Amino acid sequence: MVETIVVAAEARERLDRALAARISASRSRLKALILAGQVAIGGRTIRDPGHRVNAGDEIVVAMPPAEPAAPGAENIPLSIVYEDADIIVIDKPRGLVVHPAAGNWTGTLVNALLAHCGTSLSGIGGVRRPGIVHRLDKDTTGLMAVAKNDRAHRSLAAQFADHGRTGSLQRGYLAFVWGAPAQVRGVIDKPIDRHPQARDRMAVRPSGRDAVTHWEIVERYLPRAAPPAPPVASLLDCRLKTGRTHQIRVHFAAIGHPLLGDRTYGQGFKTKAALLPEAAQEALAALSRQALHAYLLAVEHPVTGEEMVFCSDLPPELTALRQSLASGTSAPPSRFPV
Repeated sequence: MVETIVVAAEARERLDRALAARISASRSRLKALILAGQVAIGGRTIRDPGHRVNAGDEIVVAMPPAEPAAPGAENIPLSIVYEDADIIVIDKPRGLVVHPAAGNWTGTLVNALLAHCGTSLSGIGGVRRPGIVHRLDKDTTGLMAVAKNDRAHRSLAAQFADHGRTGSLQRGYLAFVWGAPAQVRGVIDKPIDRHPQARDRMAVRPSGRDAVTHWEIVERYLPRAAPPAPPVASLLDCRLKTGRTHQIRVHFAAIGHPLLGDRTYGQGFKTKAALLPEAAQEALAALSRQALHAYLLAVEHPVTGEEMVFCSDLPPELTALRQSLASGTSAPPSRFPV
């Protein structure tokens, strides 16, 4: 933490320039800290590097610790679904960050993989992302494939870049959302880009990259009120045809059905919890994360070409949520075997 007070000679100076003259850090580094919300003036967070300072302003900069040169091996338990000399498939738990980054330099999946696999992981992704060819959000559970050598990395990366258009790749997610779409199945085709005001969020924007999500309703959940009240929530089977950051969470928020427990994209729906059965209210409060699970992963083996299909059951906290919601259930015909 660095604290400083603006003197009269610096009045009306840009915030990033004023800090660069006082703190031993590059202006680009200070600009990044400002954009990340790490700078406050008089207790108010300032995210504009061009903000003009005034004489007497008390500026506080939260300086993160120095970044380690490379991630280290850590003995973190892994739920391994499959492993051979080329590929490892894990069932990621909630709360596990995939690779080291600001605020999470240790305790990540990469740290765990380095302990489990040693130096055999592919180096194509760089020292901070060895073997990583795709990601799941910190609090999204489910299946991930990791490359154990460069040949496997190139093959898996090509499959994920193709998104299953010409190959066997499939990625299936189970998502609990507020309300229920009017149709049994559909497609969301909306481009996604960084949110214009909140850099830690994504948003549907015309300037964004193509993003396509196919979905199908598995179950609809009725509220505590007697019918004909509309469903208060539903369980969807989602298939990604692109791989954008927060894609499922952003897409369903954009069509008015954000994920249960999503504090980033579904804050406006918190009051709807009162419509849930009492047991479901308790299960949702205990969840403390978005209700999203990567249950299906199908890839071609990077060496043999064999199609490999992996499935993961809902974790206990999502099973409890589903069971508590199911006291008021209206299930359409579905191919999904839950």
